[in-house]
Amino acid sequence: MTDTLERLPQVLDALAAVAASITPDQLTGPTPCADFDVAALLGHVVGWLESFATGYASPDGVAPAGDAAEVRVQPDEAAARIRRASATLLEAVRGGAAERPLVVGGVGMPGEMALALILGEYLAHGWDLAVATGQSWTPDDEALRRSREFLQTMVTPESRGGDWFGPEVPVAAEAPQLDRFLGFTGRDPGWRRH
Repeated sequence: MTDTLERLPQVLDALAAVAASITPDQLTGPTPCADFDVAALLGHVVGWLESFATGYASPDGVAPAGDAAEVRVQPDEAAARIRRASATLLEAVRGGAAERPLVVGGVGMPGEMALALILGEYLAHGWDLAVATGQSWTPDDEALRRSREFLQTMVTPESRGGDWFGPEVPVAAEAPQLDRFLGFTGRDPGWRRH
C-alpha cells in the first residue's frame, strides 16, 4: 500500500489540474469512453472519488454509490471537488482506513485492494479527460507499470466488454508504459478527439 499511497496524490493532483483546464465548450465533446461525453465523464470521476473518500472516512467503510454516476459539475467546481475529496481520502487512508474493507455498492473488498483499483481508475480516466480536451497526461511510469501489473491480477477475460474494461487493445511490448497501461484497460492509446 505504501507505493500506492505515495503515487496516488500525484495522480489526483494531475486529475484536478486537467479538470480545471477543461473549458465549457468542451463539455459536449466525445471521450475514449463511448458512453460518456466530457461532462458525463467529469461527473463520473468527481462522483466516484467523493464516494470513495466518504467510504474511507466513514467508520463503517461504506461508500455511497447511488448518485455517484449522476453528478453534473462545471470544470472549475469539479477541480475544487476533486481536491477536497482527494484530501479526505488521503487523510483517511493515512490514518489507517485502508486496513479495513471498503464497501462499494454492497460489495466489500480489502481497503488496500480498493486503493490500488482507485489508482488505476484515475490513471485511466485522467488520460480519458486529458486526451478528450487536448491536454497532456504524463503520470509516473512506475505508477503505470505497477497499476497495470495489479490490474492484470484482477481483470479476467469474463470481466471485459462490460462497463469496467473493454477488450484489451494490442500494444507493443516495448511501447511506453502509458500506452501499455491504456491498452490493457481496453483503451486505444492512439485515440484523439475529432
